[in-house]
Amino acid sequence: GWQTSMKSVSLPYILPCNRLPVQLMSQVRVYTSNGQKKDLGSEDTNRSTPEETLHKVGTGRQDTANAGQKQSFLKEPIQVKVKAVLKKREYGPKYTQNNFITGVRAINEFCLKSSDLDQLRKIKRQSPHDDTETFTVYLRSDVEAKSLEVWGSPEALARERKRRKEAEIKYRENLFRNQRLLREYREFFGNTKPRSSAAAMFFKGPGKVVMVAICINGLNFFFKLLAWVYTGSASMFSEAIHSLADTCNQVSIFSIILKEFYFPKLLSLFSSRYGFTNMRYIASLISGVGIFMMGAGLSWYHGIIGLLHPHPIESLLWAYCILAGSLVSEGATLLVAINEIRRSARAKGLSFYQYVVQSRDPSTNVVLLEDAAAVLSVAVAATCMGLTSLTGNPYYDSVGSLGVGTLLGTVSAFLIYTNTEALLGRSIQPEQLQRLTELLESDPVVRAIHDVKATDMGMSKVRFKAEVDFDGRVVTRSYLEKQDIEQLLQEIQQVKTLEELEAFMLKHGENIIDTLGAEVDRLEKDLKQRNPDVRHVDLEIL
Repeated sequence: GWQTSMKSVSLPYILPCNRLPVQLMSQVRVYTSNGQKKDLGSEDTNRSTPEETLHKVGTGRQDTANAGQKQSFLKEPIQVKVKAVLKKREYGPKYTQNNFITGVRAINEFCLKSSDLDQLRKIKRQSPHDDTETFTVYLRSDVEAKSLEVWGSPEALARERKRRKEAEIKYRENLFRNQRLLREYREFFGNTKPRSSAAAMFFKGPGKVVMVAICINGLNFFFKLLAWVYTGSASMFSEAIHSLADTCNQVSIFSIILKEFYFPKLLSLFSSRYGFTNMRYIASLISGVGIFMMGAGLSWYHGIIGLLHPHPIESLLWAYCILAGSLVSEGATLLVAINEIRRSARAKGLSFYQYVVQSRDPSTNVVLLEDAAAVLSVAVAATCMGLTSLTGNPYYDSVGSLGVGTLLGTVSAFLIYTNTEALLGRSIQPEQLQRLTELLESDPVVRAIHDVKATDMGMSKVRFKAEVDFDGRVVTRSYLEKQDIEQLLQEIQQVKTLEELEAFMLKHGENIIDTLGAEVDRLEKDLKQRNPDVRHVDLEIL
């Protein structure tokens, strides 16, 4: 037989027999070790089984004691609570029968029309977007069945998907041409809003600074190149190369600003889900590399050639005049960049130095540093050319070229470092991170916050991520506060079977999960409202 430890009136008993008396629903039954059960009210309790007969022969007196002990148990049967559990449902490695998809996705992925979706079941769900509260979704199983009904077979559906994919690729290839035609179409019908917006972009903010720098540096390059051809000065050659590098780099930055202005939504749909903010840092990084390669490299090369093979320099009068004009123009551009950075730093509550070091606006910072380097390089070149004019020694002019190259190399190294750090992702200020954390922890639905990460994406855009331990009791209470308690109590009283209990729990369990999703959306919305720099929030549920 087998032994089972039971409890009756808070006392454990050891049953050394193969029968266990159990009372369920006022009926006493005997459960044997071989899985058979017998009703004590229908048969004689003194009747022995073959196993008991053998036991009596071998034990004698002990059998009499066991029989008496058995009768005492039968007089006071033990009550056992049987745990009823639901059968575990096997879903398999891939289960999509309960998936919801939007109408746009159903049309794109399953090649359906909007009229095909009118015949399907529509389900209202909580919207993940801030501008709408609810939106309509469809069961994936219904959409798949409808697509097979429309196209006839999975092979026909696959062919249609392939055809649409090729058409989409062709459309992407002609994307910029289509955008140009669309702008011409709007201008033809007198839509002047894009023109006014473009004009505003050219006359304020980073666009204004970059445009002024492009015009001035382009003119400086032209006149410095003429002065170098006329005088043959190595310092003037370095200045011309410097202006050319500045012009090319600022043109690349301005092209990124134009892309952000004209294609912010359409291009982000195909390329970047978080926009084109990092493109400015990429352009600034390329600018730093370009300054190093074109400006510093050629200046060092020309200076070394001048030291190894010196040659007399012609009259430097025109060179001085062009350097004076360049100093005035570069100084004017530098003042424009300084004023713009001061205004932006004041709006962000930062100092001028902090704004520049943190590279908040890479396009403006590039113009600032390039113009500052241009002013200093003009001073260095003028000084070295003056020494050459006074002494007649061409080595001073070559040394000036080396000095300009060293200055450009320093600026380029700073730009490469700051923009690389921004592209790799850097954390926000500890004070700002502390404010965001305290805002979440002060909410009653949050128990704890773990693995907090806040990344500065540049251009006053922050991405916040955290793993949140939610208080299930508070979430459930929030759900119950919106329900009719009397009606809910009636539903509970009507539950009699396991099937009814399962249906009740599934219904309200799904509603509680929806309530948890609504709480997550509320927290994300609060973070964005109280901290405008936070554009993307990812809260993961523990």
